[in-house]
Order: sequence, then structure tokens, then C-alpha cells
Amino acid sequence: MEKIFLASPHMSDEGYEKEYIKEAFDTNWIAPLGENVNKFEEELAKYVNINNAAALSAGTAAIHMALKALGVKEGDIVFCQSLTFSATANPIIYQNATPVFIDSEYETWNMNPLSLEKAFEKYPNPKAVVVVNLYGTPAKLDEILEICKKHNTPLIEDAAESLGATLNRKQTGTFGEFGIYSFNGNKIITTSGGGMLVSNDTEKIKKVRFWSTQSREPARHYEHKEIGYNYRMSNICAGIGRGQLKILDKRIAKKTEIYETYKEAFKDIPEIKMQPYLKNSTPNHWLSSILLEKNSKVKPLDIIVALEKENIESRPIWKPMHLQPVFADYDFITTEEKESISQDIFERGVCLPSDTKMTEEEQEKVIETIKKLFLIKCLESERKKTKCIQNA
Repeated sequence: MEKIFLASPHMSDEGYEKEYIKEAFDTNWIAPLGENVNKFEEELAKYVNINNAAALSAGTAAIHMALKALGVKEGDIVFCQSLTFSATANPIIYQNATPVFIDSEYETWNMNPLSLEKAFEKYPNPKAVVVVNLYGTPAKLDEILEICKKHNTPLIEDAAESLGATLNRKQTGTFGEFGIYSFNGNKIITTSGGGMLVSNDTEKIKKVRFWSTQSREPARHYEHKEIGYNYRMSNICAGIGRGQLKILDKRIAKKTEIYETYKEAFKDIPEIKMQPYLKNSTPNHWLSSILLEKNSKVKPLDIIVALEKENIESRPIWKPMHLQPVFADYDFITTEEKESISQDIFERGVCLPSDTKMTEEEQEKVIETIKKLFLIKCLESERKKTKCIQNA
């Protein structure tokens, strides 16, 4: 059986990407920047309904530039969602700032507004707040933005996983002062590697483009007054992105179908709960994830190993940043008295295969493998009960 991936690159059937790449080859514009980069920025900004976009080499680079544009520097504190991939937090360290990690809530698995308020009580003057839309599910962005406004703190929205998802019909990535998207190989659309920084602040995006092209001054020779970065997206990658953007809505529809199929299949297994989302939100369902009840006899590792034996890829939930050895010395804010919510989700959660190339038969194989595990555990439990009765 061919491997079933968690998520993998999926080019358009129409070959849109090839058209834009061919155009770059035909014009010999195989370089950073170029017409594809300019158009990709324009087209993505139009899709999410924002004024400006800067195409960069990675989503990580976009977060780094957002922090720099907000003046984050050594000694500054930045609040950051703990339940996320390390690329969200690493740029805070690039700027020699201090991350303070914020716990999640169970309604979306994202930053808990109550924990954020508590963080402001302890640290009243952070330089920025970085929120994440985990696995394509919008956070409580309205509440979080309101808290940030109350404390005069800019919000950076890490929408790396949530391109196309909405809250109250507003695109994720457009709620804060800056939003970032990622286009690496397993995201809902890909440029091979790349990211985008978006904002309604035209001057700050212009400055980011300047920094991202080695801070080269407008002189005949190479003049540099500031430290710069080699962060701009290539014309080839941007061509792929332009083609992918044309089929984004199709990909979201397929991801949603995958999520709903799992939800229907597991509705009679009380130990399995799908990642929830707010009623006024529309996730892109980049990864369909489940949370097992605490009393479940089947554990996340049981599912991961069973699927692995069938050549099926799955994954634990992101390990929270406050539990990562590299961030062990930084503060973590939660409203919980014992175990944090983000740690609980990490320990009980599993990301299931959500590849848009996955066939109905392949998804059925995933479902049957998981159902079989629960059936086996149920039978084992019944045998133990029978044995106890016989020995009584």
C-alpha cells in the first residue's frame, strides 16, 4: 500500500503553476523578486482583503520582520501562544527579546483570553502579542484583539496554518497589525518554501521589503546604513504560489470534507472528539485533529503506531513551547491550578491524515484502523469484566 501522508504538496490539475514558472523561464527571470513576486503579493492581498503584502522566504521570516517593524528589541517582552510550532517563537529570540508563553483554551485550542489578561497583570508593558490559529482553526481573535487594544499592545497574527479561514467572514491574518502566512510543502497551498507578511500599514511593509533585500540603499554602489536580510521570495516560488492561490478554495473544500468524514465516522465513539471551532468561524481544516477523552483506553501513541504499521502518517499535537527544553527558562501564564490546558491537549491529541490527494478508500483505511483499535480495547475490557465476575 502506498504511503498516506499527513499533508503533502498538491499541484493544480489545471497546471496553473507551470504556466507562471514557464513565464519566468521564458523571460530568464530566475532570481529573487520579479513579476511573479509582485503579482503574488497583489493577488494574495486581494484574496484576504488587506492593503499590503510582502512575499518572503518563509513564514518564520515574516514573523521576524513583523517583530522588527514593531521595534521589538533586547529586553522587550513578547507574549506568545504556547501551543504552536517553534517557528512562531524563534523569531522573538532572533530579536533578543523575552518570550512569555500563554496557555490555550478548549474551545479552539488557541490562546486563552483569560490567560492573556492574567499575563498583562504580571507584565503590563509587552511589546507585542503573537496569537496562532492552530491547524487552521481561528482563535478567539475578537476577544484577544480587544484585550490588546485595551493595553495598547500590537497584535501579530500567526496565520501560517489558516490561510482562507475566517472569523465573522473576516480573513484570518488580517485582525492584527501584522499577519503572516506560510507556504512550505505541507501547508494548504505551497510555494515549496516561502511565506507572506500582510498589513494595512503601507510604510511598514515598504520597510520590511527594504530590510528583506539586504537593506540596500538607493545608490549606484552598494550602500548599507542598516543590517539587512536575504528574505525575499524567489520569482519561481512566487509563480508556484500564484498558481496555487487559484485553487485555494478547492483545497479548503476538500480539507473540510476530510474533517466532516472523520467527524461522522467517529460520532459513535464517545472517547473521540474532533478539534472544535467557534460557530462564527469557518476553519480551513488544514489538519483534522482529535482529542481523546481522559478515560480512553486507546491512547494517542496507540493510534500513531497502529497507523504507522499500515504505512499511514499521523502526528502528536504540537508540544507546547513552555515544555520545550530550549524555552525552559521563560515564563508561562495559565489560569489552571494544576496541568495546563495546552499540555493536556498535547498529551491527549492526534493529528490525522488530511492530505487533499487522499482518496475515499484511503481515508476509510485510516478510519477502520482507528475503529479496530477501539474495538480491541473494548473486547479486552469485556474479557476482564467477565473474568472478575467468574472469580468473584
